[in-house]
Amino acid sequence: MLVNLFQRLNGYLESQVIGQPELVKELLIALLADGHILVEGPPGLAKTRAVKVLSDCIEGDFHRIQFTPDLLPADLTGTDIFRPETGDFDFQRGPIFNALILADEINRAPAKVQAAMLEAMAEKQVTAGGKTHTLPDLFLVMATQNPIEQEGTYPLPEAQLDRFLMQLNVSFPGEESELAILRLNRGEALGEEKSDPVAVSQDEVFAGRKAVLTIYMAEDVERYIIRLSMATREPARYSDKLANCLQMGVSPRATLALDRCARAHAWLEGRDFVTPEDVQKMAYPVLRHRLLLSYEAQAEGLNPDDIITELLNQVAAV
Repeated sequence: MLVNLFQRLNGYLESQVIGQPELVKELLIALLADGHILVEGPPGLAKTRAVKVLSDCIEGDFHRIQFTPDLLPADLTGTDIFRPETGDFDFQRGPIFNALILADEINRAPAKVQAAMLEAMAEKQVTAGGKTHTLPDLFLVMATQNPIEQEGTYPLPEAQLDRFLMQLNVSFPGEESELAILRLNRGEALGEEKSDPVAVSQDEVFAGRKAVLTIYMAEDVERYIIRLSMATREPARYSDKLANCLQMGVSPRATLALDRCARAHAWLEGRDFVTPEDVQKMAYPVLRHRLLLSYEAQAEGLNPDDIITELLNQVAAV
């Protein structure tokens, strides 16, 4: 079965990206839900390795783009090159025209580059030289940003944050996981034979996306998703805490994202139906980067996850 293939892929990725099961699973959910993922965490936590290992398993090209303050949109999208022998301009494609993209430290690029990324992520196309060029059908961006260093960074605008399907906060692995990482790294350095990657074709990825969309979701669960979104826009109806902490709620794009991610989560769990628990599990990565907290909430030291917990406590599942 197709779901078994992706479950094996999940297991293989966890064996190669040790101590980050959530990162691995969210990557697969983003792949199946046809969205992009923003990963926030300190350096050295296998963010690059995760996308690289995934690209080794999936039919498609991988490219890492290091975002810097001097990066130009053409460095990302490509540019027209004049050919003297023909007298014409040919479009030289940039690194964005790969299937799997790692946008490393995306918040270090200026606004013009962010705008180029916004079109690519939202519409799967880039415009250069007055012409529109279509990106690959299989197109996934995993962007990273360092939560510690803020000097020389350009905070991502809300419009671009909303383009990310999910935001994942990555933490340090535990003691046993770090021991396993040490041994895996030593084995790779010695050239020890490792297990073969699980091969997944692009057709199987697209078939998986269709299968996810056919997962049964009861009307009560659909309305639960909508109530969660509405509660961020009309928080006073639910609790004073929500009303005081939320400056702006989520857009309908968040509702669509929560629907798809809950379906993908249920499908990867081997079920053919979505439960409220699937919605609750995915609410954190889907909503945390879309909520705009008030100054009062920030002054109290609250973060988006605290607000989502309150949201789930206040909004009835059925």
